[in-house]
Amino acid sequence: MGAPTSVMTGLARRLVIENVISENVANDAVAAAAREQVRLTAYLVGKGLAKPMDIARAASVEFGDPIFDLSALDLDQIPKNLIEEKLARKHGCLPIYQRGRRIFIALTDPTDQAALRDIAFTTQLNTVSILVEEDKLQATLDTLFKSVSNFLGDGADESYGDIEFESGGGDEESDQEETRATEDDAPVVRFIQKMLLDAVAAGASDLHFEPYEKTYRVRFRIDGVLREIARPPVQLSKNLSSRLKVMSKLNIAERRLPQDGRIKLKLRGGHSIDFRVSSLPTLYGEKLVLRILDSSSAKLGIDALGYEPDQKALYLEALEKPQGLLLITGPTGSGKTVSLYTGINILNQPDTNISTAEDPVEINLEGVNQVNVDNKVGLTFASALKSFLRQDPDVIMVGEIRDLETAEIAVKAAQTGHLVLSTLHTNSAPETLTRLRNMGVPSFNVATSVNLVIAQRLARRLCMECRRPQQVPVESLRQVGFLEEDLAKGFQLYEPGSCPKCKDGYKGRVGIYEVMKVTPAIQRIIMEEGNSILIADQARKEGFDDLRRSGLKKVMAGVTSLHEVLRVTTD
Repeated sequence: MGAPTSVMTGLARRLVIENVISENVANDAVAAAAREQVRLTAYLVGKGLAKPMDIARAASVEFGDPIFDLSALDLDQIPKNLIEEKLARKHGCLPIYQRGRRIFIALTDPTDQAALRDIAFTTQLNTVSILVEEDKLQATLDTLFKSVSNFLGDGADESYGDIEFESGGGDEESDQEETRATEDDAPVVRFIQKMLLDAVAAGASDLHFEPYEKTYRVRFRIDGVLREIARPPVQLSKNLSSRLKVMSKLNIAERRLPQDGRIKLKLRGGHSIDFRVSSLPTLYGEKLVLRILDSSSAKLGIDALGYEPDQKALYLEALEKPQGLLLITGPTGSGKTVSLYTGINILNQPDTNISTAEDPVEINLEGVNQVNVDNKVGLTFASALKSFLRQDPDVIMVGEIRDLETAEIAVKAAQTGHLVLSTLHTNSAPETLTRLRNMGVPSFNVATSVNLVIAQRLARRLCMECRRPQQVPVESLRQVGFLEEDLAKGFQLYEPGSCPKCKDGYKGRVGIYEVMKVTPAIQRIIMEEGNSILIADQARKEGFDDLRRSGLKKVMAGVTSLHEVLRVTTD
């Protein structure tokens, strides 16, 4: 057959020249493919008008590219997370290898500039085309993305008619984006909803959505321990992060900088749960962490927190004082926020003016004036505190004392007729007092303003259904801190078992506290520039239990295990 007489270029022309198809078939196929908005190669193979290998050979001759055999490719090595299935299906293309800033793309038509342009824009990489056969390309795409459909189809199609998601902020454009996301990615939407509801049902405190090079995982923090819950296909990485960002009204186009947002989940019965959302760009995509903020946890009451009777009495006594500084300390995730809110709830009465400065406000409390700190606009803890003092406050809560300016204003407020509650990041109650001095607060101000310091940790509770007796040598008990009087009384230790009602033998958490009142003797040590060791010795002499001793009491009561107490109280 000679050269085509009609106006025909590129692959179609070469197919005619190589006698793969006739000129009439070529003209009809080009018109039909354009009308149906499909690729020419896909149309020819789908209609049985040409064999995939014949098309590939013709393309190789036309464009001078060798044919790559996709069947010999290791699918585990494919950078699946670079483009989404929708884009791959639309253009009939697949990234098969990345080298530096170049991405090699498998195509049946190496001159498909629209495909290469879209992929370059999406990946921000330079594209290099690789010639492949149509049937092998489709088979590879089906294999890769079959795991996605299988994953989303497994338990992700449940109905969520009894819940409602409400995002903070946003505008009309964001709402339109959310509508498009719901229509286009319904299975992903249902999977995200399932994860949020499962996390709430499991009593999780945090959800982690984590992308890696070849895997993606979802983890819940339950009872203080991270547990892997699901492994979605890695090619869903962008879909999952985009959906979560749409729900929390974040900028889905911004993937280079961290962002913070919020989601509100409304359940049946009027109960609502907030999720604080944080996105972080990582090497292989955006990691999103959702902190669950359940307002009901702030209304548990002091009896549910795990204070020993004498510790509870000291806390309530400090809350009844008209002025002074009450400090709660401990690492992140030790329950400081719940302890603070419990105290605020006790103080929240019609005749009391309460103001709080938080970063961010985690739980909304009716009757409390809560301020969100925003350093970008100059609304710092210190500036909020200064404003509070002009607002006729009775009680002030500062989310955290981070610097000398905030510390000095908090101390001043505590010395001028206000009760101030706040937190610090230290390991023990005695170290909190020396930390204030090291920040630059004069010893006299520390000694005269601080009324009470609470250091705390959260330990996992043993499941009462499956805990089992544990035998530990007496000498080992002495080494970890049990007193001779404890050993003389006798007690039974328990270790975790296993049953359907718990996770690894534990169910829920209990607070372990070091509650230290600043007595006249401790004030003298502070004034004399004594260190935290001297303060701790004096506190022990006055009968204030340290964290280890408080934890061992929980062990003797059968509430938790010795291993768990050692885990959370070992510095």
